[in-house]
Amino acid sequence: MLLLLLGIIVLHVTVLVLLFVSTIVSQWLVNGGHTADLWQNCTSGTIFHCLTSSTNEWLQSVQAMMILSIIFSVLSLFLFFCQLFTLTKGGRFYITGIFQILAGLCVMSGAAIFTVRHTDWHQASENTSYGFAYILAWLAFPLALASGIIYVILRKRE
Repeated sequence: MLLLLLGIIVLHVTVLVLLFVSTIVSQWLVNGGHTADLWQNCTSGTIFHCLTSSTNEWLQSVQAMMILSIIFSVLSLFLFFCQLFTLTKGGRFYITGIFQILAGLCVMSGAAIFTVRHTDWHQASENTSYGFAYILAWLAFPLALASGIIYVILRKRE
């Protein structure tokens, strides 16, 4: 049981790291020396220069979804530790699982909106590609859902 709990905690912390990195790092779109993320557009040439991102409603909704996913995941981890010590024997970690599933759905919604609408923000060219932070956001989605389902299925034992 101890190894199972340790594995779940490692999975949850991995999801949290993926969410933080994908939200903070400026690598959602890459085009040569130009990178863009949810917060700023940066150009690296002789001088590294960053400008604030657009104020489009869809970009703000992506920002909100990514922030909500981090909040739900942190709250889920906190609730897991609280329930670990207060839950009766045989009880399930429903609240923890629901918050982690919500985190997964928020990151999926944010990444999906960005996928569909990013051409409104940056013109599509053959050199433009998705950066690693965008890929980490999509990677966090199934991991968050899986950990949420594990929390819902998990029963507390002595």
